[in-house]
Amino acid sequence: MTKMVQDNENKEIITGSDFKRMVQGAYSEFLLEFENINVLDHTLRPGHRSLPGTNILRTMGAAVLPLNDSMDDSIGGLARRAASAALLGARGNAGVVLSQIFRGLAKGLLGKYNATSSEFGKAFQYGILYAQRVLPEEPERPIITAAKAVAKGAYQAVRANLPISEILAAALDAGERPAGGSRDVGEEIMLAFLRGCLKGLDGNFVSPSLSFSVGSKAQSSLLPDPRQDRVQPYCLTFVVMNTKAEEAEVEKHLQETSSYVVVERYQQELYVHLHTDNPGAVLDRSIGWGPLRDIRLNNMAEPHAMTVVHSSLMPVALVAIADTPQRAEKLQNGGAAMIVAGNGDETPSVGALVNAAHSDLAASYVMVPNGPGLRLVLQQAKRILGDRVEIVTVQSEAEQLMALRGFDSKLSAKKNAARMMWLLNDK
Repeated sequence: MTKMVQDNENKEIITGSDFKRMVQGAYSEFLLEFENINVLDHTLRPGHRSLPGTNILRTMGAAVLPLNDSMDDSIGGLARRAASAALLGARGNAGVVLSQIFRGLAKGLLGKYNATSSEFGKAFQYGILYAQRVLPEEPERPIITAAKAVAKGAYQAVRANLPISEILAAALDAGERPAGGSRDVGEEIMLAFLRGCLKGLDGNFVSPSLSFSVGSKAQSSLLPDPRQDRVQPYCLTFVVMNTKAEEAEVEKHLQETSSYVVVERYQQELYVHLHTDNPGAVLDRSIGWGPLRDIRLNNMAEPHAMTVVHSSLMPVALVAIADTPQRAEKLQNGGAAMIVAGNGDETPSVGALVNAAHSDLAASYVMVPNGPGLRLVLQQAKRILGDRVEIVTVQSEAEQLMALRGFDSKLSAKKNAARMMWLLNDK
């Protein structure tokens, strides 16, 4: 971080390295606090199945992983990578809200190699605004109450052209309640995020690199394996011309750097569709098989980026969420074409739902959860996927099965969703 003072005016410059340390600091803070957040949630809401501390830690893990090996050192580029990973890696309601903060930061820092304190402070306010928009209903959620408070504190500090450390400190101070006041889970999450960012900026945090070393004796048995949260945000499709390479060989080779790899042959050409976090490495591996054409790259975290390589197998399909193999089998017997694993303790990420809809199985999808706890995750998936996906909200597993009975493969996704909701409301 560079700071130059001239005529009493703050000329501080925030670099990509500063941003990276802030994100690492936030991850490190959640490593220390996620179990306390889980305990607080269970204390305030006995019987609540979700683990918000774990969800927020895994969302932060998804955001920080792509920064470790990025070749781009611009603050705008790193912010965009963190945002894409957080949007797809978001788990639980709090994870979705946090991912929107990253989205707003990336919006405010777009195209910048470095940023001034004022520019970064304004980008941070963008993030708070995006977080507020994701939860517009009343009564206001505690995490949004905290977000508004810290935004107000940050606004005054930005107006005063203070250094970024003082902007974060002002935001943190504004979010703190008076001594003796109790805080909700959402408020604790927001304040832990700010504390971590401030510690990261100052370099005053325990490096999270230990947690990336899987198998370390220092790792808690409850600590999620961060490798499971690595996001593959780029949908890459291309055609290999005039090749004798076998589909199975190409698919096996590409699976080393990608997920969801589909390779199909049409005469002398191979059509490739995959998801990856390093499209350059994929293309570098592929050029030896023959000339490449029709290369298309989409960031799946961006709205309406969904593409289909060629014709789908069916016009519309059901995607259901199941918490056990037995439940998955029952849902498949009930008409679900795809199953996404998830429950209160192990909630599916937004990316898991987006990946399901990015397959070539169907042109459109109807998604049916197994309860109300995934509402924001499903809404974020819907924002990304647009009209290709419709969501049917249910309150229980019994309602999930009831909704499946209303599915008709001859109807569009929109008409199916309306029919299934009518069936639930008329029960």
